[in-house]
Amino acid sequence: MTSTSTLRIAWRNLGRNRKRSLLALGAIAVGQLAFLATTALMNGYGEQYLNSATGPMVGHIQIHAPGWRDDRSIDLTLGDIDATLTEIRRDPQVDYASPRVFAPALAALAEDGFMSMVVGVDPEVESHPRGLLAGEHLSGQIGGHRVLVGSGFARKHDIEPGMEIAVIGQDVDGSIANDLFTVSNVIATPVAIVNNLGIVMSMDDAQDLLLMPDQGHEIVIHVKDRELLSNTVTRVSSLPCLSGAEVLAWQEIVPYIVTIVNFLDVYKFIILFIVFIAAAAGIANTMLMSTFERTHEFGMLLSLGCGPGRLSKIIAVEAVILGLLGVAIGTALGLGLVALTSESGIDYAALGGSESAFEVDFQGLQITSHVFPKINASDVALGVIAVFLTSLIAVIWPMVHVVRLEPMEAIRS
Repeated sequence: MTSTSTLRIAWRNLGRNRKRSLLALGAIAVGQLAFLATTALMNGYGEQYLNSATGPMVGHIQIHAPGWRDDRSIDLTLGDIDATLTEIRRDPQVDYASPRVFAPALAALAEDGFMSMVVGVDPEVESHPRGLLAGEHLSGQIGGHRVLVGSGFARKHDIEPGMEIAVIGQDVDGSIANDLFTVSNVIATPVAIVNNLGIVMSMDDAQDLLLMPDQGHEIVIHVKDRELLSNTVTRVSSLPCLSGAEVLAWQEIVPYIVTIVNFLDVYKFIILFIVFIAAAAGIANTMLMSTFERTHEFGMLLSLGCGPGRLSKIIAVEAVILGLLGVAIGTALGLGLVALTSESGIDYAALGGSESAFEVDFQGLQITSHVFPKINASDVALGVIAVFLTSLIAVIWPMVHVVRLEPMEAIRS
């Protein structure tokens, strides 16, 4: 255990050359600040990717008929969907279970037709915060041959509420499916395919149009606790009503998001390594210069019976104090910066001169330029541990120099 006298001597020695100590302190503080700021942004991006991946389109778990995801064939359906949903919703970890129907179709307002995508949904279920219709007030606007259209789709084809739109497609038997619907509203959702091609109708209307009673193409599940997802997938997969169905966690559906999030974690350690290489250089330079300047003093102490081990301990304590003070200042600055931006977020588009944030569609997911920094206790601890180890490594050379000193030669220097 480090004695009080050792701490006192180490603290006094750091004050001998205050400018040099303050420069080293500043380098460590800036390093920790840079690490925490970068980590907070990476965490914010990671959370954004995860929320986008597990949001309205993908969810946490998806259920399909085998082979449906490969070719989206309209006849590959899940049967007894109402009873199946009842069983799924009994699971304590299932927050929402949303049935859906997807079918390409030709739509027309007059003579000219254009491509569209029929999306059958349960409007009550899909109005939850992570649903396809989140934030929309659609009571009485969908169902009974009333449909919604995506904002991009409406803008491209000059579709307005109140218009009648003809939908022509293929039903599950391979026959022509056609019907006339009234556009009740135009919606904007974070799902690109709905915005750009979507004709959103109730499950009943979609099932009637496509001759698929009590059937659906997909069930999207949102769970209460993402940490327990694998157990939930196992339980849902074991339900007798889903025997033979494909039950997949979101990681299997959008594996590229998993790769991106894992890369962000790796990038965090790369930044940590680069930042604290600089911190190590600062500590090593300060301690080495301090050691050489005190060679005469060390020689006197050695001649008076102070062992090399005690001197090495003093140097090590100086480095640790310097490192921990620096990381404490850097942590305070980093947490302050994150606290200032975590609620409002940082809009990179605005920083670049744009008047508003932008969104990019990436394989059906919406990625925005507005990111909300987030810091974890483990990130702070990682920085503190890294600085502590860096401080000890940085003083190895000065400690070796002290251990090798000969008292008489040191006194004459």
